[in-house]
Amino acid sequence: MQNGEAMSPQDTKAAGAEAIEEQKAQSQNQGCMEPTAPPLPPPSPPPLGPPEYPRPRLIFHTQLAHGSPTGRIHGFTNVKELYAKIAEVFNISPSEILFCTLNSHKVDMQKLLGGQIGLEDFIFAHVRGETKEVEVTKTEDALGLTITDNGAGYAFIKRIKEGSTIDRLKTVCVGDHIEAINDQSIVGCRHYEVAKMLKEQPRGIPFTLRLVGPKKAFDMIGMRTRAPKSNEGKMVNGRETLRLRSKGAATVQEVQNEFEERATKKVDDLLESYMGIRDLELATTIVEAGKDKKNPDDFAEALDSVLGDFAFPDVFLFDVWGAIGDVKNGRM
Repeated sequence: MQNGEAMSPQDTKAAGAEAIEEQKAQSQNQGCMEPTAPPLPPPSPPPLGPPEYPRPRLIFHTQLAHGSPTGRIHGFTNVKELYAKIAEVFNISPSEILFCTLNSHKVDMQKLLGGQIGLEDFIFAHVRGETKEVEVTKTEDALGLTITDNGAGYAFIKRIKEGSTIDRLKTVCVGDHIEAINDQSIVGCRHYEVAKMLKEQPRGIPFTLRLVGPKKAFDMIGMRTRAPKSNEGKMVNGRETLRLRSKGAATVQEVQNEFEERATKKVDDLLESYMGIRDLELATTIVEAGKDKKNPDDFAEALDSVLGDFAFPDVFLFDVWGAIGDVKNGRM
């Protein structure tokens, strides 16, 4: 057929049939093609905010120090949660618990639960017992008390210096919670705040302490415990401990190495000397902040970022920096 010539009806019919056959062939070919997979969904965006802390799934055994059945607790990441778990097991209020000791039911400050629990440790909870009021008159600048706290709002006596004003008051014992000074409640105050209040009491003017002693079993009645003068003892068993933190999650970690243990002990001694407190968790945090620093300014800045509320005096910071350096260099 030449260009410009019109198609005859027969030609048109033939062309249409060819088109239909071609469409059928294409349809058959497409039916034999393998199906394609649907497109993958876009990846989910990362979650907003900080990641959730994993909660340790470690199980510990516990008893009330004055006597009780054995309970099992788990799922706590700080001291307040620990007390709540113990209280739940024994059907008491968490506010009844004054402090805990590890592997001993006695009021033994060498066994006091601080910031670490050995994975095999047995926890004894000391609960509120007798309330007593004592009139005190300072005859010298220091009362002879060392204060610590339980991490949940209770400050208590950790050490009584032999021959001091408090030592002469035989009703005051290591382990007594200081509930009030001159009828002013100090529940919720940190140990360094309580130590400061006691230091500021004027000499020669009587003041009143309201104390709450831990409940005692029959074999403990009449005991008046005095903590050792210097060695506080290590409070963990085994190679790993559960480290409780006031902020953030608890972590399972190796026990302190020799440097960290000696430096922590020295810093704890300085805390008692400067502030009248003992606190191994606080001492451990101070050592962690300072062990890798190159100069005292960096150390002071690091300490202020994690413990700014304490407002440590400069002379204390320099002595701590010197003590960490001495231990690191084998001079003590």
